[in-house]
Amino acid sequence: MTEPVLDQSRNAAASELSAAAAIAVDRATTEFRRGQPVLILGPQAACLAAAAETVALAGLRRLRQAGPALLVLTGRRAAVLGLAASQGVPTPANLEAPNERPFLVSLPAGADAEAVLRLADPTAVTAALAPDLPPPPFPDELAAASIHLAKLARLLPAAVVSALPPRSAEEHLRMAAAEGILAVWAGDVAAYETTAAVTLQPVGEARVPMEGAEDARIVAFRPSDGSTEHLAIIIGQPDPAKPALARLHSECFTGDLLGSLRCDCGEQLRGAIAEIERQGGGILLYLAQEGRGIGLVNKLRAYRLQDQGADTADANEQLGFEADERIYLAAAEMLRRLGFKTVRLMTNNPDKVAGLERLGIAVAERVPLVIPANRFNRDYLTTKARKFGHMF
Repeated sequence: MTEPVLDQSRNAAASELSAAAAIAVDRATTEFRRGQPVLILGPQAACLAAAAETVALAGLRRLRQAGPALLVLTGRRAAVLGLAASQGVPTPANLEAPNERPFLVSLPAGADAEAVLRLADPTAVTAALAPDLPPPPFPDELAAASIHLAKLARLLPAAVVSALPPRSAEEHLRMAAAEGILAVWAGDVAAYETTAAVTLQPVGEARVPMEGAEDARIVAFRPSDGSTEHLAIIIGQPDPAKPALARLHSECFTGDLLGSLRCDCGEQLRGAIAEIERQGGGILLYLAQEGRGIGLVNKLRAYRLQDQGADTADANEQLGFEADERIYLAAAEMLRRLGFKTVRLMTNNPDKVAGLERLGIAVAERVPLVIPANRFNRDYLTTKARKFGHMF
């Protein structure tokens, strides 16, 4: 996923406007999780949209009142279903950014919520319903925003949409208000991660002695819309004037808390803390990016696909995601707010190095973090080296 560029010249008024937009997007993700339709507005058009994973009969009925219901999938998911080839359009392998190109199919009139979910979820136990073809024209910006909302909600990246008749934005907003439907602008959805990152503020701090690192404190950062916090674990007294030893660690409930042997995350977390302590101090950023950014539930779905023979990258792509959905905007902003502009980055992942440097954090050195494989995660580690370029 491409990292947006942070605007370091933003002013306070712009941040306040961004916060209001971020709150609207955050509320829309909640509606998606509840299976409720949301109004998405673009420059020249508008639609109603609901998450394919959670939409219920009432939501489908409301969408169909507006017009033909369309299912929006990512290019990767459409390829898994064989839909791209059947319509004679470029397959994801031929697209410059396959997962960013929405793919639309018409839903049969009798398709219910279960049929929609079967099209979106590769772990569904029954066959997917064959969609009607071809779909009518639909604005790419609105289709992409519906997919993005589903991702932000940590749902399967698929949505059901219905185009609204041409009207002014004010008329669409009045309709939505009258029906109790939340409204959001497509451009605000696209900018959400940037807005959340640049408005991060420290909201809590405490000394937390840890096993192997007794001189440690945790600083919690929260974006202005009040959504998910990220944590900075500061060990010792690192000097901002010198390159600090730093680790970016994406949260992993199964590995970090349960000691899962399917990955090396828990061992990496504890190993990084021990190494930072051994080298005299540094920073570990604990980022809310479970499952390479797809969320815990989708990670469990990916595990199920892995049990059926897919590797960790293929499983994410079969679900319709990129192999790695993480971005490092929040990490760069947290380091800046803590006063660190140059780091010695403890990682095996070259994307983390490149991501931080694109965002203005200099990486003076890559420090490897090697964890021995076990019989459950050996294939996983091999895939990280072969497909993600990890250096062990």
